[in-house]
Amino acid sequence: MTDAIAAGVPALSDRTDSRTESGSSAIDLLPGHLMMWVLIFSELAAFGALLIGFQIARALQPEAFAAGQGQLDPALAAANTLCLVSSGWFAAKASAAARNGARDATWRWTVGACLLGAVFIAIKLFEYAGEIGRGADIDGSTFFTLYFLLTGFHLLHVALGIAILLGVAWHAHAAAVESGTCFWHMVDLVWLVMFPIVYLMR
Repeated sequence: MTDAIAAGVPALSDRTDSRTESGSSAIDLLPGHLMMWVLIFSELAAFGALLIGFQIARALQPEAFAAGQGQLDPALAAANTLCLVSSGWFAAKASAAARNGARDATWRWTVGACLLGAVFIAIKLFEYAGEIGRGADIDGSTFFTLYFLLTGFHLLHVALGIAILLGVAWHAHAAAVESGTCFWHMVDLVWLVMFPIVYLMR
């Protein structure tokens, strides 16, 4: 996917000029590659469905969900939130550097974003280990079934996002880097919505 995004994509300035000259639709004005936005919207729909299901299950089983949340560690989740927000800022800086043709800076900012993403994964795996050690089980309750499904699905997207960022930064085409950054911001956004719903709301 990353090669497809990075190869054959016109420079961002060229795309901007053509949009201005020919008249642009709302789709044309989206940053990055159109197919990335198709992926982003499909993934947002999937996460939205899961979160709605989580909220419906909470309404049906409030006591079980409160008990499940009591076994979570909001401090670790807050640390992961800080990691992803900071990583999103690094990715935005990488995109800006790519637009300016600064290949080395693009790579440095992207590696920083990916390292923070890796820290997120490490913290989440540490959190999983603690929860499983306390007796949490994906089949043990509706709460933990949905919890592991939601957070595990998101964790896979963090890993995919790291791969995409590294792939597009290697080529350093502005539109490709911008596409990867858009995917990474989607991962950030989903977590910012998920964090209060899963860890804080009662």
